[in-house]
Amino acid sequence: MTVTAHTESDRTESDRTGARTNEAATVIDGVRERIDALDDRIIGLVQERMAVSAVIQDARIASGGRRVNLSRENEILGRFRDALGTPGTTLAMTLLELSRGRI
Repeated sequence: MTVTAHTESDRTESDRTGARTNEAATVIDGVRERIDALDDRIIGLVQERMAVSAVIQDARIASGGRRVNLSRENEILGRFRDALGTPGTTLAMTLLELSRGRI
């Protein structure tokens, strides 16, 4: 039976990253930084989408139309579903909900 002594540093790396080696933890940390940067960009894009959607809604309402255009929403749902599968529909629904504002 082989017993490997783990240092406190090793346990901390494992707890934080789920990795079993410091080398893997280093890789995970680097990739997580990339994910965090992507998440920041995604959040910014969602906020931009919400602002653009508000302009469209304001124009539609000012012209006597409704805030929501269901046929357009169905197009968006289909595009996300086609690109990402069933979870894409859920993502699209969330984006639409965020972009509708208060109804």
